[in-house]
Amino acid sequence: MTERRLDELTSWHADWTGLRVAVLGLSVTGFSVADTLTELGAEVLVLSESASEEYERLVPIIGAALEIGPLSDVPDALRAFGPEVVIASPGFPPSHPVIRWTQEAGIPLWGDVELAWRVRDKVVRPDGSPAEWVLITGTNGKTTTTQLTATLLVEGGLRAAPCGNIGIPVLDAVRDPAGFDVLVVELSSHQLWYLGQSAPEAELYPYSTVCLNLADDHLVWHGSARAYRDAKAIVYRNTRVACVYNKADAATREMVEEADVVDGARAIGFDLGIPGPSDFGIVEGILADRAFLDDRANSALELTTIADLERAGLSAPHVVQNILAASALARSLGVEPEAIARALSAFRMDAHRIQVIARHRGITWVDDSKATNPHAAASSLRAYPGAVWVVGGDLKGVDIAELVADVGSTARAAVVIGVERAEVVAAFARHAPAVPVFEVVTGDTGEVMNRVVEIATGIVDGEGTVLLAPAAASFDQFSSYADRGRRFAEAVQGWIDRGSAHDAGGSPEAH
Repeated sequence: MTERRLDELTSWHADWTGLRVAVLGLSVTGFSVADTLTELGAEVLVLSESASEEYERLVPIIGAALEIGPLSDVPDALRAFGPEVVIASPGFPPSHPVIRWTQEAGIPLWGDVELAWRVRDKVVRPDGSPAEWVLITGTNGKTTTTQLTATLLVEGGLRAAPCGNIGIPVLDAVRDPAGFDVLVVELSSHQLWYLGQSAPEAELYPYSTVCLNLADDHLVWHGSARAYRDAKAIVYRNTRVACVYNKADAATREMVEEADVVDGARAIGFDLGIPGPSDFGIVEGILADRAFLDDRANSALELTTIADLERAGLSAPHVVQNILAASALARSLGVEPEAIARALSAFRMDAHRIQVIARHRGITWVDDSKATNPHAAASSLRAYPGAVWVVGGDLKGVDIAELVADVGSTARAAVVIGVERAEVVAAFARHAPAVPVFEVVTGDTGEVMNRVVEIATGIVDGEGTVLLAPAAASFDQFSSYADRGRRFAEAVQGWIDRGSAHDAGGSPEAH
């Protein structure tokens, strides 16, 4: 009976009354799930190991039950509740005991994105249809591309909202009474794994999709590189109009080739080279569209130029790739090239994404704290060859040796931070022994970046760049990548305020 009922729950206007749903996790995503379900009339039990005071206060107010406590084993409260559905926040990996129990018990397992798709018709467009969905994933560049795509769509006259892994729950966007023409949904590999558990009646049918790139990341969460890759590939499933892929990354092309899509969906490639028909690329410094025009074989449409992007601070190669991908998605929805050019001239990157935070006494300081894995750090190092590289943190089970072997030798020196310093130092000793390596050994979070600046200023003599591109997560020493970047900027500003050159630490000793 339950299974038949769930098959029918594919609309906001279906009868959700009394459905017993267990919600795992109480962060912004978990709360959006609980809030939605209680509004629909479901019976909701939220389970979380911890919660902010605000959410702990709000959950009973919205009409849900709350259990705070360890989840290392299946809580008695969950067993007694007898959930008909379990909806997990993205932080719960497949190996988690409660997730394993859910699957072994045959209880349907959803993520927040599946629930959002089921109820996407709460607010509809003038023609009565819900907003189109554009899906964006990739190891790196997801957030920037999501922001870019939404910006291009809005400039093109569409009501568009970025949501998902970017920080705004999809359910909040679906329930926004203002309504949208397009939801631009950033999806992490965790969210995509949960979509892979979806029942057939709840599978997404997105308008256009992209996987920007693929490199090892989150291997502990997924269990293997293959499982991580397979999760990312889910983004292309059932695409209706355009599967955008990275021509420079064979894995993304293979994902498109293997994807089960709607008849008529097109494969649209992008890279920094000259575009072929149905591609986006660069011709003599001009970003060009050879996909969405009638005479694709013989002509192209100009979107913007590298010179214009340089003036806007958007000319780093990996940023240009993101722009090409976003432009392809926007063009698939009919946004004109002139609108794309206008939007790009005003667009600015978020903080902590290859952000120049200061130029002083010949030193350029660059904050790319968002580079939380080797693939992202490699892009930054290629944009700033010869930089003093600030690297290290929580490696998330990823071997950094390949990164050091590929591009580490281009660094002027390495300043290693984080609790897993030994692995980073060993990688340099083996693969880039000519690069001087310096360790920040303090365990005081408040002093880490002050010591980084002290060491870096002792290395740079005259003109140079110091690049924070850790290739690792921040949680070993900082509360977030933003906290790490903010502390780096504060340490740099402190050095400037103190008189800069007079406070340099001298020439430090390397390994």
